[in-house]
Amino acid sequence: MNGRTIDIAPSILSADFSRLGEEIEAVERGGATILHVDVMDGHFVPNITVGLPVVKSLAQATKLPIDAHLMISEPGRYAEQFVDAGAKMVSVHVEADAHLHRTLASIRSAGAQAGVVINPATPIESLSEALSFADYVLVMSVNPGFGGQRFIGTSVDKVRRLRLMIEGRKLDTRIEIDGGIDLENIATVVAAGAEIIVAGSAIFGVDDSEAAVRGLREATVQWV
Repeated sequence: MNGRTIDIAPSILSADFSRLGEEIEAVERGGATILHVDVMDGHFVPNITVGLPVVKSLAQATKLPIDAHLMISEPGRYAEQFVDAGAKMVSVHVEADAHLHRTLASIRSAGAQAGVVINPATPIESLSEALSFADYVLVMSVNPGFGGQRFIGTSVDKVRRLRLMIEGRKLDTRIEIDGGIDLENIATVVAAGAEIIVAGSAIFGVDDSEAAVRGLREATVQWV
């Protein structure tokens, strides 16, 4: 799997919102290639975060593509609005959307990449029919809702099995992973097949977020 493009996607959930512009500039200098935005509604997950206005402001404040992860109920009602707000990637949970094909198609039709997300206890088999309609799959390696959680080790095997499923079907679907990623496990998840690496606390929870991004990227260099 050498020669892949590995993206580092800092999650602003862990950033200092009182100085968000500075935080984003720092990760840009460090080599971040995507900005990950967690959208929570307090219903699908037990937390409330940002919404459409913040995504729109972020899209105007950075050249990095915005990756909007919708942890919300009825994501099909809002997915296209996030594309209109400036998100270049929009992902929805398989657990939250009864009409997944329609939602993924609407995201693509609006001009963004469409992603499908699976929680830690959700089997990859639930993606069997949706996989060919998604540009990427986001594997949650913590239970969604809060930052700073411990990485769930079984996620590595899940990524590995998902990579085999994708390759077996000769698809170009990429694998994103989010939750507890740091310098200790990033090489392991990339070796298993992950290509878009979301990190929050490991970047914004340290003194030098620019250096943190650079360190994570350096840890993946053998697969690039």
